[in-house]
Amino acid sequence: MKTCFLVSVSLVLLLSTFAAAQAPPEWRDDLVDHMAGTWKLEGQVLGREAHHDVQAEWVLGHQFLRVHEKTADSAPASEKRYEALWFLGYDAVSERYVLHLIDVFGGRFSEALGYATRDGNVIRFVFEYPDGPFHTAFRWTPEKDTWQWLLEQKDKNGKWAPFADLKLSRLPKQ
Repeated sequence: MKTCFLVSVSLVLLLSTFAAAQAPPEWRDDLVDHMAGTWKLEGQVLGREAHHDVQAEWVLGHQFLRVHEKTADSAPASEKRYEALWFLGYDAVSERYVLHLIDVFGGRFSEALGYATRDGNVIRFVFEYPDGPFHTAFRWTPEKDTWQWLLEQKDKNGKWAPFADLKLSRLPKQ
C-alpha cells in the first residue's frame, strides 16, 4: 500500500511538472510578421556601402523571428564581410521586445540584449554594450513593403552619432 501511494504521489508530481513546463502559445505580432521573408539590404555602415542578404523566419515554436544577415555574394570584393544572427522575441511579462544579436564580432558584443518598445510601425531597441549604449530602430513602411534599420551609437563626446542606415527591400518568393 505504501509503495502504491509513493508511486501515485510521484506520478502526480511528474505530471504537474510537465504541465508547468509546456511551451507557451505561439507569439504573434502584426508588425514583426512583416519582417518574415527574404530581403535585399543596402545602405551605409560607418560611411561605407553595405550589400547584404537577409532571411527572416519564425523559429523555436514561433517564439522568435530568426534574422540571418550576411554580406551578399554579389557585394563588391572591397566590402568588408559580415554575418549575424538576430533572434527577435517578446517578453509578455515585461511587455517589451527582446533582441539577441550573435555576429562575427564574437562573445564580447553578444552578451548584451536589446530591449524595445513599439511606437506605431517602429520598434526601438536599446543595447547596453561594454563600450557604451547603442540604439537600433526597425521602421516598417507598409506602402512600399520595406524596412529601414537605423543604428546609432554614442560618440567620444557622449552625443548620438549614426552607425548605419539600411533599407530592406523584399525579394520575390522563389
